[in-house]
Amino acid sequence: MSKNTALATRQHAAVPRGVGTKGIFATRAENATLWDADGKEYIDFAAGIAVVNTGHRHPVVMAAVKEQLESFTHTSFNVAPYESYIALAERLNKLTPGDHAKKTLLVTTGVEAVENAVKAARHFTGRSVIVAFSGAFHGRTMMGMALTGKVNPYKKGFGPMPNDVYHVTFPKTYHGLDTAAAMANLRQLFASDVEPERVAAIIVEPVQGEGGFYVAPFDFLRELRAVCDQHGILLIVDEIQTGIARTGRMFAMEHAGVVPDIVTMAKGLGGGFPLSAVTGRADVMDSAQVGGLGGTYAGSPVAVAAAHAVLDVVEKEDLCARAAKIGDMMQSRLKDMAKRNTFNCIGDVRGLGMMVAFELVKDRETREPDAALTSALIAKAEASGLILLSCGPDANVIRLLAPLTIPEEQVKKGLDIIEQSLAAVVAA
Repeated sequence: MSKNTALATRQHAAVPRGVGTKGIFATRAENATLWDADGKEYIDFAAGIAVVNTGHRHPVVMAAVKEQLESFTHTSFNVAPYESYIALAERLNKLTPGDHAKKTLLVTTGVEAVENAVKAARHFTGRSVIVAFSGAFHGRTMMGMALTGKVNPYKKGFGPMPNDVYHVTFPKTYHGLDTAAAMANLRQLFASDVEPERVAAIIVEPVQGEGGFYVAPFDFLRELRAVCDQHGILLIVDEIQTGIARTGRMFAMEHAGVVPDIVTMAKGLGGGFPLSAVTGRADVMDSAQVGGLGGTYAGSPVAVAAAHAVLDVVEKEDLCARAAKIGDMMQSRLKDMAKRNTFNCIGDVRGLGMMVAFELVKDRETREPDAALTSALIAKAEASGLILLSCGPDANVIRLLAPLTIPEEQVKKGLDIIEQSLAAVVAA
């Protein structure tokens, strides 16, 4: 029995089945390469779901963490605060879009950042309603699930959800839903279900992650900003997957030139260590009473040290420019593949920077999703040494989330594996 198989058996016996995993049990990783328990080597096009943007075990990040470990690992910022937390807040206040006064709260997970953004928005506005989008993913806590625009597997059997959360259409141009359709649906919500004067915030992903890597049209984001301004609604931008240079800008909203009231971030911020942040208008973030924000592990000093190193690496290695360059390379290769008759299963190629996806369909005319082909491609690629992830409401989108530091030759090799694997499963 292989070590991977033995570990899978132990997992089945000890870990709840609701924790979905692959059958790759990691023992070592370096930049964009991962080795499993049987010693097999993989090119990692997942990056821990866009967490290690700076690669597995970047030497600058590892050095910063080791230095912090020699000082202290935990005091709780609520008990004995530390300068590094304050300095990271200062950096994020400057890096996020907008030149207004801002303040930053550090927490631990992406959904915790979302929860705190909702708390701040409700407290500041005195309103309760939050508007989210179909296909959105904002986490697995109760409020995170309520905001998430997908029932199975995230909400199924876990209700009832927190109330005063409404969903409207997210524009998906490939499926005929443009900015006009999405904005009409929002106006219909205000006319039919809830008056805008009750809405505390609208939360949006500039590129939907789990929802299928649909890029929000820039004019759509600008119109959302205008609606929020008109009705005194706060605009929360979820940059948990899109942030920290992933899309070719530090934050994806910068592509549209839109300034949010609150930004949530996590994943790439900690470079592999659990850390998230909420950066928002100073008046909004200061609204809550003392003790209303925080948490025992919020802003772990070890993770904060890693985050400072991550931001240094992003700047010094110009990872925004690199993400744009490699992303263009990925899209160009996939679009060339899509032009061939043998690959008419590729319905769409889309993305921003190194947040790239392609959608697999049974028929390009009907655009009927092909989840079975998607699953077969992932399995074939894994057998050939490439880690891929799927996403989308119909599980028919392949998302490419390689570390931004991946060598170009490894990118090309990964794309070769995709092409060869897709050819094999199409022919089967």
